[in-house]
Order: sequence, then C-alpha cells, then structure tokens
Amino acid sequence: MGRAVSVAACALNQWALDFEGNLERIFRSIDIAKRRGARYRLGPELEICGYGCSDHYYESDTLLHSFQVLAKLLESPATQDIICDVGMPVLHRNVRYNCRVIFLNKKILLIRPKISLANAGNYRELRWFTPWNKARHVEEYFLPRIIQEVTGQETVPFGDAVLATKDTCLGTEICEELWAPNSPHIEMGLDGVEIFTNSSGSHHVLRKAHTRVDLVNSATAKNGGIYILANQKGCDGDRLYYDGCAMISMNGETVAQGSQFSLDDVEVLVATLDLEDVRSYRAEISSRNLAASKVNPYPRVKVNFALSCSDDVAVPTCMPIQWRHHSPEEEISLGPACWLWDYLRRSKQAGFLLPLSGGIDSSATACIVYSMCHQVCLAVKNGNADVLADARKIVNDETYVPEDPREFCKRVFTTCYMASENSSQDTCNRAKLLAEQIGSYHINLNIDAAVKAIVGIFSMVTGRTPCFSVYGGSSRENLALQNVQARIRMVLAYLFAQLTLWTRGMPGGLLVLGSANVDESLRGYLTKYDCSSADINPIGGISKTDLKNFIQYCIENFQLTALRSIMSAPPTAELEPLVDGQVAQTDEADMGMTYAELSIYGKLRKIAKAGPYSMFCKLINMWKEICTPREVASKVKHFFRMYSINRHKMTTLTPSYHAENYSPDDNRFDLRPFLYNTTWSWQFRCIDKQVNAL
Repeated sequence: MGRAVSVAACALNQWALDFEGNLERIFRSIDIAKRRGARYRLGPELEICGYGCSDHYYESDTLLHSFQVLAKLLESPATQDIICDVGMPVLHRNVRYNCRVIFLNKKILLIRPKISLANAGNYRELRWFTPWNKARHVEEYFLPRIIQEVTGQETVPFGDAVLATKDTCLGTEICEELWAPNSPHIEMGLDGVEIFTNSSGSHHVLRKAHTRVDLVNSATAKNGGIYILANQKGCDGDRLYYDGCAMISMNGETVAQGSQFSLDDVEVLVATLDLEDVRSYRAEISSRNLAASKVNPYPRVKVNFALSCSDDVAVPTCMPIQWRHHSPEEEISLGPACWLWDYLRRSKQAGFLLPLSGGIDSSATACIVYSMCHQVCLAVKNGNADVLADARKIVNDETYVPEDPREFCKRVFTTCYMASENSSQDTCNRAKLLAEQIGSYHINLNIDAAVKAIVGIFSMVTGRTPCFSVYGGSSRENLALQNVQARIRMVLAYLFAQLTLWTRGMPGGLLVLGSANVDESLRGYLTKYDCSSADINPIGGISKTDLKNFIQYCIENFQLTALRSIMSAPPTAELEPLVDGQVAQTDEADMGMTYAELSIYGKLRKIAKAGPYSMFCKLINMWKEICTPREVASKVKHFFRMYSINRHKMTTLTPSYHAENYSPDDNRFDLRPFLYNTTWSWQFRCIDKQVNAL
C-alpha cells in the first residue's frame, strides 16, 4: 500500500567554519541513514558551515564555501535515492537567510528560509539573518553557476512551501519556529502536512531537555502527525554545548530518542512509521477537521519519489517509548565533560592544568575532568575510532589505548595545590587525596617566596609595608594582600601549564582550567586576574547548590571518598591569616550573603528581569516567614551594591560552559553596563518608602 515511511534524524558534532570536517560528518550521516533504510535524512541547523559562525556570516567566503560543500553533496553517488535536507546560509536578492536546502538525485527541490529567528539569550540571529516574512509565498532563486553545473537547474523554488511526495506531505520548521507561539506546524498540519521536520541549533541548559521534548510531542498531540527533530551536538567553538537529543515523535508520543551527551561525532536515529496511524488519529478530532476546511493552502512542490515501498505490509513499525531524562547531577557530569573533550582535541593541546585548592569548586572541576576520562574510555571500549584517534594524538602515542580512567587522567590532567602561609593542612590533604583517587599528576608548591618578593618591591618603593587586618592593617591593605596571593597563583598556573610537560619529557602544553561558579561571578566574589582567570571554565555557569549536589553524586557514582571531607568543610578562600592553625575566613561571611540567597538573587535579576525595587517586592512575599521587610530591604540593597561595584569583573570573565539562564556572562548572554552608580539612590529610596509604608 505504501504507508510505512522510514525517516532519519541526525545529531552531528559540527564545528564552525570546519567545512572539510562538516562535509565528512554529513556524508557519514547520509551513509548510515541509507544503510538503515531511511528515505529522508534531516540534519542540524546550518550544518554545512556550523551554527556558531557569528560575524563570519557577513563574509562572502562563508557563503561561497557553503555552496562548494553543497555541490560536493549534490554530485556524490552517496546522496542518490534519499531526500537530503541540509542547512546553510543563502543570499537571496542581497538578503542573507538561514535556510534549509532540500534535494534529491542531483536536483534541488526547495530552499526554505527560516521564518522565526532566535534572538534571545545566547542567540543573535537577527544580527546576521533576516526572517522570511512572506507566508505561503515562493519566489525563484537563481542558483550560482557552481550548482547549476551539477543540477542542470537555473532556478529553484525559494520560500514558504511544503513537499508533496507520492505518498505523503512534508513541512519544514527550523529550530526557533517550534518555540514560537504561532509555530508553522499548526497551519501546515491543518493543510494536510503529515511529516514535520525541525533542524535545530539548540544548546544545553540544566533542566531544559524536557521542555524541548514536551514541545515536540505536543506539536503532534493536538494535530496528529510525525515530527522529526535533528540537532547540533558538541562544542562548535564557543561557550555553548549543543546537546543532541535528536528525536522522532508521532501523535504526541516519542518513538525514537537520541543521546543528550556522547562523544560520537555522528548519531543517526531512524524510525519506520505508519502514515495510516496519523490519518486515523486525525480522523476523530472534529475541531481539527473543521479548522482544516478553512485553512489557506501552502504552495506544494511535487516530488516524484516515495518515502515508503509499495509492498510494505510486513514492514515492522516503531512503537512509543518512554523518554529517559538525566538528573541535573548527571547533566553536570556529562555535559561539561563532553564540552571539555571537544575543546581539548580541537585546540590540539596535551591536557589540562587545574589549581586544586581542596574546596568544592575546584574539586567539582576536577571531577568533571575525571568524568571526561570515563567517557573517553567508555567510547573507546564501544569501538569509537574517532575518540581513540584523538586520544592518541593528545598523548602523542600512536599505539595507546585508554582503558582505565585513572591512568588516562594521569596523562592528560595536572593538578596543582598552591600553598601559602594562610593555607591549612586540611585543604592540602584534601587536594592531595582527591588527586590520588582520580589519578591526576599532582604538584604541591608554596607561593610565599613570590608573595614576599612582590610585597617587598612595593615596600622598597613606598617605604610602607601593608598588613592584614588581624595585625592592625586597614581593609584596603587586607584586600590588597589577598589579591597579591590570588594573582600570583594565576601567573604560576600559566607557567606550569606551559612547562610542566617539558619537565616530564613530554611534548605540548596544557589548558588552564578556571573554577569560579556562577554565583561568585554574579556577586563579584573573586579577584580580577586570579585563578578564576583561565583558558576555559567548565563550572562557570553552574550554581554552588548544584555543585554540592554534583559532589554528592560523584561520591556515590565514582567512589571518590575524598570528597566527603570537602563537602563538609565550609567554603573558604584561605587568603587571610590562620587563627591557631585553623581557617578563620569563610566565603559566606566575606560576601555578606549565603550561596542559597545568591541563587535566588541571580534568578530574579536575570530570569524575572527584576531591578532592586521589583526584587524587594517579590522577596517580601517569598521570605515573609523568615525576614521582616526591613531585613529584606537591607539584603537586596547589599546585593545590588556588591553586584554593581564588581560588575566590571565580568568583562574579563573566563569563557565558561553555559548551563544556567541566570549566568552573568558579559560576552553575549547578559549585556549590562560595567560602570554603575552604585548608590542606586532613586531605586533604594523607592524601597525605603515601601518599607516605611509596611
């Protein structure tokens, strides 16, 4: 009868401007899809050039090389007898569009431009592209000669149309269009489209995956149909990790689920589904059928090809499955670990160096590297030849096979405890024990000689010697002496990163890892150009609360017992003198607020878009059982003073894995001034007036 259709959704680890590698991964995905019987192959958004090209989209080179890759795909026998749907930028009448190019057997069927552009948070698509605002309208697109020579076509349809094959009808959405309130799949479904496709460039955020899954399933729950979602995966050159999760859904239920985190560069989901299930599902939804009778039709591009076989009665079809979501702790263990692996292999460095203080943040960073080593060994065990080849390049050994995570960790991970006279023996022991348990190459050193030398230069020039406040010094002296220690640690971290492998007779250098969490960055509780300054930071977008839960997860899943004492110790910078050999300085006392409070301030400031007055109004209700309005006012004022005084530090924040929607990342996500009037006089006066009224 021709009712069982086989379709493929791909998750590809594309890399911005890596046209050679991107082409190879696209070819591999098409080959896998064909071998598994698919007749339609969908890839991620802008997969030919890579999603994260940013201002390179302005360059004519990006357009040229994208068409060169498209020509290679069109002329290859590998793309015959399967509808291929690929993403690339296209210039039409001197306007740049984010497009899908759909082709079959050396002929382009349709170029479909994106209608709703992503322009919030990390996305800036309106900077580079223009949305297609002509609903259900198609124009002629004049192909460049490089494509004409392959296809024999001079023009092809360009615009908002759907494909009508011999057995069904397909409609395209691109990423953001699924999230829009007026998603195209609604009207397309009413117009008889049975298969919806979505090519995404959707990045990981903690606890976000279920939202994407719910949107896909709800797209076909009310209207019936098959929904295919392909997504980018991996680090394509910046702070984001695209988390795959390719999926295929039918009539509101998931029938195929791809992995959210893996080291596989190419992942292909194939599902065989019965079109009659869509038709019978729609038959009894009378409200849908009434609306369908009044819908404006889409232009249809006729395709002399079927996604099914004529004799398919015995072909087995896919059944609904239960989606398996990761816990937030698993997401932290896997997402940043995969991001680190991509960064390491693509930067062609020989490993990582981490200043390991024995506290929660640096220990969590170390655990993420250890998790990365686990993922590498597991991928090699499962036969991933790409990961094995990359591991051999990193360790400079063509015969090496990573089998034991601790042994691999020893080769690629160096930890360094930088003691001063203000460091306790407890943190030194914790760092050493954790390094032993994960297998890192561990260095113990003392920075006192360097600190004394720097302070000595200042004393020699000025004739004055600063003192800590416990010895009678002022707050300015106290802070300056803490900062000297912190900044010397950064200098030493980079020195050891460059030369540690040289001392061991090994080639290459190390990437320096930072370990400031999102809450400390928001509050500015860090020294500018200290160990928070590094090459990359895997936990810079993760809250202290989530990191504590992740540490507990590592104790249970990696059997890292050294983490127990780290969990129970109060967070401290250890930059002020010890009292009777014990730490007297703690983070929360220094900050004047708890980490739990900081998370709430961060979410209200960024996600709820609350200024000082709105935050106060929300918190007097949230905290009415524990704080008076006057206490709430005091807390809010203190937060905004500290936040605004320290905002300048965000301009030099180490590139961090984006994991939270209240990240203060100044580069792209959280755009604010960095010179504030820190008195907030008008705003605070409004708060005071409200306090007095209450």
